[in-house]
Amino acid sequence: MIDFDSKARQWDSNPEIVERGRKTAEAIRARVALTRKMRALDVGCGTGLLSVPLADALGHITCIDTSAGMLEVLDEKIRAQGIANLTLKLLDFAAGDLPEVGFDLIMSSMTLHHIVDTDAILAKFAAHLKPGGWLCLADLDREDGSFHGADVPVHHGFERDALAERARHAGFVDVRTQTLLVIRKEQKDGPREYCVFFFSARKGF
Repeated sequence: MIDFDSKARQWDSNPEIVERGRKTAEAIRARVALTRKMRALDVGCGTGLLSVPLADALGHITCIDTSAGMLEVLDEKIRAQGIANLTLKLLDFAAGDLPEVGFDLIMSSMTLHHIVDTDAILAKFAAHLKPGGWLCLADLDREDGSFHGADVPVHHGFERDALAERARHAGFVDVRTQTLLVIRKEQKDGPREYCVFFFSARKGF
């Protein structure tokens, strides 16, 4: 598995990772009419590269991650910036439930491919959203396994149409996907490009 605790202190020093968060946050703002009355959940929040840019537009954001190191960096960031509407929780959302339900927005960036049971997590997303609530996430298009490497047990991205159909089966409607950005990584055989898509949908009424 990837040791995110050891990467936490250097996470924001990678401009591509920061840009990915910025573009995902912009895509959410463009798709969802955010208001200060809305409650959001950031799954796999990391150092807050989604939550911090959106904090001014939402009433409250619950930020959850499995990495204590990432949450420590985020806690320092929100204290330094005086952000008062973020709550941090160390939690594996795929394995444990939050007591809170009825979120207006669930968002995530590059987390879905780390979760083993895609259908189960989509159903859990739906269960924690209020009717009409939004699911917005960014993740990888289907790739050959070289993004993380063959030894890392993750999904090798997703087929967009298949993911959309699985979301509909979980109770989501108005499903849309669009290309968000391209990640360029150096591999043994030279530079490779990996496409990241933005997925959005609403829980049915």
